[in-house]
Amino acid sequence: MSKRLLALLLVSIMTLSIVGCNSQKTTSGDGLGFKIGLVTGTVSQGEEEFRAAENMIAKYGEDSIKHVTYPDKFTEEQETTIAQITSLASDPEVKAIVICQAVPGTAAAIDKIREDRDDILFIAGIPHEDPETICARADIVLETDNLKRGETIVALAKEMGAETFVHYSFPRHMSMELLAQRRDIMRDQCAEVDLKFVEVDAPDPTGDAGIPGAQQFMIEDVPRQVEKYGEDTAFFNTNCSMQEPLIKSVLESGALYPEQCCPSPYHAYPGALGIEIPEEKAGDVSYMLEQIGAVVEESGASGRFATWKVAANMTMVEASVEYAVDYGNGEVKKFDKEHMTEILKEVTKDDSVLVNELEGNPNFLMFVAGSQIF
Repeated sequence: MSKRLLALLLVSIMTLSIVGCNSQKTTSGDGLGFKIGLVTGTVSQGEEEFRAAENMIAKYGEDSIKHVTYPDKFTEEQETTIAQITSLASDPEVKAIVICQAVPGTAAAIDKIREDRDDILFIAGIPHEDPETICARADIVLETDNLKRGETIVALAKEMGAETFVHYSFPRHMSMELLAQRRDIMRDQCAEVDLKFVEVDAPDPTGDAGIPGAQQFMIEDVPRQVEKYGEDTAFFNTNCSMQEPLIKSVLESGALYPEQCCPSPYHAYPGALGIEIPEEKAGDVSYMLEQIGAVVEESGASGRFATWKVAANMTMVEASVEYAVDYGNGEVKKFDKEHMTEILKEVTKDDSVLVNELEGNPNFLMFVAGSQIF
């Protein structure tokens, strides 16, 4: 066997090993024998979810995983979102639909589908609608434990040497119950550990200025806040598309960055730090953590950046699809907390992952993982 052929074989093996984390599940040449609908954002609004969808398609085949995206300006184009989701249910072979992020319009789409098809399993990740609204419709709702993160992010910022904590968001996000509660918990925690809490209104990326306008605001505002409060200021933003310019600005300003809105080594860090990922390292979390650490150290910012040791949004997409596969095969009911917990541990390769239920909504499952300071 030639060295080139051997190298290609090794890359193929590595790729297959990282695409899906439940290695016992395999597909025949005919696919799963049923279909799973998968709805994510575009690369610009949610690259991590989009790439996770590609992973699942690579594992189970494009005939088995039917992937569609919702529009970037999903708040203004809810009818398009509803149409995208409901189009999946028109195929009688679709047994489950996974939606991540579950943007506005998700609940209405599920209602419309259930009028004709009550057999479909619905899993909603990162819901933008109130817990009571989405939990009454989706069979399983997944989210990071935002309430607990209100405590852990502030504690991490304090550990990293912060004296001030800046929270960026906008009215649409603050109308979401859990995000608003997390903000309040952060404010309370800052008071407990003697951190100054500063709330700053940022442009909504779905507004008139779009994503470019929101990103430009981050580039311009971080230096203003650092000039006002000093370099020992920790920054947090609730929106995915604004993380990359935030990381860049924090690095250039010498400030602190404890965690993204959606914690993951892949979320915004590669683009912000100029990290290129070789094909053979795609999905290699350890590699990504090493690369982030190397760039941060080279920039003289060691100890001032952090994130989770696992990819949160990718975890939700891939765990949901794996659960849907088991449902389609008749191995699990629509809701089984223990089964989902085991899948989350398999996907993250972390037995320490904790899964909690949201009080009053037992099918709203929230998880939290450990952090790494670079």
